[in-house]
Amino acid sequence: MQYVDVIIIGAGISGTSMAYHLQSECPDKSYLVLEGRATPGGTWDLFRYPGIRSDSDMHTLGFRFRPWKEAKAIADGPSILRYVTQAQSDYGINRNIRFGHRVVKASWSTAQARWLLAVDTPEGRREFACNFLSLCGGYYEYDRGHTPEFAGRDDFSGTVIHPQHWPEDLDYAGKRVLIIGSGATAMTLVPAMADTAEHVTMLQRSPTYVVSRPAQDGIANALRRFLPDTWAYALARIKNIGLGGWFYRRMRANPEKAKERLIDMTRKQLPADYDIDTHFTPRYHPWDQRLCLLPDGDLFKALREERASIVTGGLERFTATGVRLDDGRELAADIIVTATGLRLSVGNGIDFSVDGETLEYPDKLSYKGMMLSDVPNMVQTFGYINASWTLRADLTSEYVCRLINALDEKGVQQVTPRLRAEDRDMPRRDWIEDFSAGYMRRDMHRLPKQGDREPWLNTQNFQADRKMIRHAPLEDGVLVFDNPPGMAAATAVPEALDSASAG
Repeated sequence: MQYVDVIIIGAGISGTSMAYHLQSECPDKSYLVLEGRATPGGTWDLFRYPGIRSDSDMHTLGFRFRPWKEAKAIADGPSILRYVTQAQSDYGINRNIRFGHRVVKASWSTAQARWLLAVDTPEGRREFACNFLSLCGGYYEYDRGHTPEFAGRDDFSGTVIHPQHWPEDLDYAGKRVLIIGSGATAMTLVPAMADTAEHVTMLQRSPTYVVSRPAQDGIANALRRFLPDTWAYALARIKNIGLGGWFYRRMRANPEKAKERLIDMTRKQLPADYDIDTHFTPRYHPWDQRLCLLPDGDLFKALREERASIVTGGLERFTATGVRLDDGRELAADIIVTATGLRLSVGNGIDFSVDGETLEYPDKLSYKGMMLSDVPNMVQTFGYINASWTLRADLTSEYVCRLINALDEKGVQQVTPRLRAEDRDMPRRDWIEDFSAGYMRRDMHRLPKQGDREPWLNTQNFQADRKMIRHAPLEDGVLVFDNPPGMAAATAVPEALDSASAG
């Protein structure tokens, strides 16, 4: 069995942020990053479909501690993967990553103040132990995406693909491609595939809000010509955080006006006779779901040039040559792409227990969107639905380091969020509210709950979180710092365990 102070699960953006902060702020702590896949990068290594790119600008999706230096702020997947893996190499994080290590079970022992992990590795099942556990494996299942049961799917004579498992050898040149879906993945695929396909059709059950934005940030690039990279990056980051937050608040405060403005912007991008009401006018308000970002209006360009088209309607069944809609229309295709979404992963797909009792996520309250009630020494990184994932990942990493340093300062080994007497009867609400995206609503019942007061809120608000993470006191009457029963002060690693070298 191998013991380290901290185990990080996942070697993507979140895990890289956590490892960097641990090295910088807790330099005496040993750590390992356990990655279930054979390669690093998480999302940006897994997804290989045409056009894969960020749907946030890289001045906020990038790490706070590492400037993004490329010209495109809306970056392609391979560029983002290089950015993440280069950070791992430059900071020596890669030396502490163990690939092909999939954590299956995690058991907390109060008596020993440690997590015991059962891990499937290339050499078979192994055990690892740690005092603190950081879940950085993202929010969706890597093994499979969400694909509805389509009637007649086996009747189709062509190729059916889910974007999460894109075949490297797929040849779609000169082919008729049908993409089922209306989210960010579908709207990325359409213009990317339309360059070489005979025609690309996007079939959507209902429309999504879209907004065109330059792929390059002119202000950020201008700043880089006159200022050091770190200064230019910091200023561009402040600008984009501020503007993004301002636009989000304005849209939520006056949704009807925001809807009118978004649709008017779309109308100006397409021919006068284009059916905007049918294909680009959602039934919900802006930010009830994420807006789809179109770098340089690439989807609009493909539609104007008639290399692509959008069909809005219900899918009745697959046929031998394509699909039939519930209004009787037939859409022919050689390749069908089911861009139908993700499957949420709860607790990174790990079976958890605390002192022998199975951890049931829906029964727990979320503490500051990071910890779970009555679960010691564990933090999960989960980004924002209304801003870049990394903004919260970096904040969460900072918070973990504060907790770990506080444990040392107090001479204790455990920290646990506990409900106060006045919190026990408070209403329990969905972990994420006012967000109607299907991939969230399908599995919301499997996630923890939030309360109606601090610190049991999952705010989805970067400005509020920044104050809480960096400045709010840790001792808030909810976090309990203590030692295992009978242990007067923090002790050394048990002799029976092999200690790994510090990162």
